[in-house]
Amino acid sequence: MRLRRLAADQRGASAVEFALVAVPLLMLIFGTIEYGRLMWTRQALQESAIAGARCVALRSLSCTLDGDFDLASARAFIRQTAQGWLVALDDTDITVSDNVTCGGVDGFVNVRIAHEFLTPVPAALVGLAEGTALSSSACFPNQSAPAGGA
Repeated sequence: MRLRRLAADQRGASAVEFALVAVPLLMLIFGTIEYGRLMWTRQALQESAIAGARCVALRSLSCTLDGDFDLASARAFIRQTAQGWLVALDDTDITVSDNVTCGGVDGFVNVRIAHEFLTPVPAALVGLAEGTALSSSACFPNQSAPAGGA
């Protein structure tokens, strides 16, 4: 008699169903959020590299030292640009090369950014938890490089 009553009792069924569905649902939600953050960070790195290469190549005062190439000023400008995208970079993440070859053509400024994307979500929910290496680079024609025929 008690066994029949226990089998017919439906109280708590919703809690059990929710417990079975909650873990995959949370994995989907947090995985989507973290993948979006990863794409955002990748775009921020690319935009920062482009802005840094352009700024150094045009010898803008915001990323040079009185119009002359200065690595520290260029890195500070790139870090500030990335910070505007809510991405924190270290000087070790940024490589700036003045007057190099890009795509087989001389006279370019090249900026490379390598960054480790870390997520606060536990490894059980997202495979990105150990960190994902991201990198971006950009070239821009160096406006201070000597002209080829002059």
